[in-house]
Parts: sequence; C-alpha cells; structure tokens
Amino acid sequence: MKQLFTSHFSFFITVFLMMAGLFIVIARGNLIKKLVGLGIFQTSVYLLYIAPGKLVGGTAPILSDAFTVYSNPLPHVLILTAIVVGVATLALGLALVVRIREAYGSIEEDDILSLDAGRTRAEREE
Repeated sequence: MKQLFTSHFSFFITVFLMMAGLFIVIARGNLIKKLVGLGIFQTSVYLLYIAPGKLVGGTAPILSDAFTVYSNPLPHVLILTAIVVGVATLALGLALVVRIREAYGSIEEDDILSLDAGRTRAEREE
C-alpha cells in the first residue's frame, strides 16, 4: 500500500486539488472565491499533464549514444500555453466581477440573484 501511495503521489495530490477547487466553486457564493476555486482546479490540471511527462532517469530529447531514456517535452510546452490562457481567463473573470460589483453593489451570488429577481424585464434589458 505504501508503495502505491509513493509511486502515485502526484495523482493523489491532483485529485485532492481537483476536489478542493470544485468544492470551492460549488459551495461558495462569493465570486472572488469562485475564481480562486477555478484557479486551484486549473492548477490540478497542470499537475495532471506535467507529472507523466517526466521519466525517472530520463533526459532532454537530445540524441546521444550516452542516453537511452528520454523525457517528453510536449506536456511542459502545452502547460506553458495553458498558463498564459489561464491568466487571461482569470483577468477576464476579475474584470467581470468588477463590473458586476458596479452594477449590483455586491459580489455575493445570493445578493445578485435576489436583486436581479426584483427587477422587471425592461430594467434588465437596459
């Protein structure tokens, strides 16, 4: 059992981060907290892709007679792109939270829904 845990440690951490991020997104009503939860979930996906990309004893894929085991660099390159997209998405989410705060005076989901339910359809379309 101990060997299973140590050999798959990164996968256990990945599942823990995924569940923590998903719980935060579902259980919290504050929009900033929801964005933090999405960030934690996104980090777990990064770990899920990076962990199998590195082989123990592997080296960079530079052909040489001295090496026989190579690590795959593609997951690391894809994660760099995903990080850039994630930062842009987080910036957009924060900008939307600022606009929601200006429009409703709150960033709590329950407050926003109750304020929106009190408005008429014509007021919402303006």
